[in-house]
Amino acid sequence: QVQLVESGGGLVQAGGSLRLSCADSGRTFSSYAMGWFRQAPGKEREFVALISVSGARTNYADSLKGRFTISRDNAKNTVYLQMNSLKPEDTAVYYCAASGLPLGATRPYEYNYWGQGTQVTVSS
Repeated sequence: QVQLVESGGGLVQAGGSLRLSCADSGRTFSSYAMGWFRQAPGKEREFVALISVSGARTNYADSLKGRFTISRDNAKNTVYLQMNSLKPEDTAVYYCAASGLPLGATRPYEYNYWGQGTQVTVSS
């Protein structure tokens, strides 16, 4: 069983940085590719980043490349999202998710487990 808990969200000024963490309390974290998604009020959940089981493959939403970095530490059962140069339009609830597809995926329905989300608010 995978149980994901996000942390690290908060309020930050535009141009600032945050690092989100997502920890799995189960024992199968290293068997799953991991992804980050976000959902702003009134909008659909959108793909942010993914990382493969091994960590060798990553992928990002085109609009976020160069500002966001995903990484994982399988020894700590944790995936991270480093967010730099934040903009007000990055304001959303951020979710981590686990996928049984080893290389990861960009669509929400390809993920089996989800965290509860953490709020990120970027002020102008």
